Amino acid sequence: MSTMAITNTTLSGERADLFQALANARHFLRFTVQNLSDQQAAQRTTVSELTLGGLIKHVSAVEKQWQEFMVKGRAAMAWDGADFTQMPPEAIEAFHNEFRMQAGDTLEALLENYAQIAAATDELLAEIDLDTVHGLPAAPWFVDTHWSVRRTLLHIVAETTQHSGHADIIREALDGQKTMA
Repeated sequence: MSTMAITNTTLSGERADLFQALANARHFLRFTVQNLSDQQAAQRTTVSELTLGGLIKHVSAVEKQWQEFMVKGRAAMAWDGADFTQMPPEAIEAFHNEFRMQAGDTLEALLENYAQIAAATDELLAEIDLDTVHGLPAAPWFVDTHWSVRRTLLHIVAETTQHSGHADIIREALDGQKTMA
C-alpha cells in the first residue's frame, strides 16, 4: 500500500461514498470519547460490561480483522470453523479482553492504534477490487456464506456505527455528555 493519505477528494463514486460513510462512523466514535481520562475510558457506567476504551479497542480489532479478510479471505480469520462451545478458556479470555482496557492501556494509545488501522483500511479501499468475493468463516452469526469486499466494508461501517451508539449511551451515563446534542 502507498503512504498517501486518502481523502474523499482523492476517491470518486462508490469508493468516495464508502470512504465518507467510514469517516463519519469513526468521527462519532472518536468524538464520543474526547476529553476523557484513562480512568473514565475504562469505567463501566451501565449494567453492560462495555466501556468507552474497550469499545475503541474492540472496533480497532474488528476493523483490522476484516481488513485482513478483504485481502486473504477466510484464512485470515483465526476462529474459522471453531466450535464456540469448546473454545479453550484462554481463547475466551482473549476475546473478552478485546473489550476491556488492560493495565498499561491508555485511551490516547488506543485512539492512535485505531487511527493507524483506519488509515490502512482507507488505503485498501482506494486500491482493492470491491467485487472480490470470499467465503465467510464458519460461525453461528453468519447467515450468508460469502461476502464481497464491498459488503465487508459495509459491515465495518455498520459495526462502527453500532458501537458509536453504545459509546454515546455509556458517555451520557458517565458525565451527561451527548454526542448528538
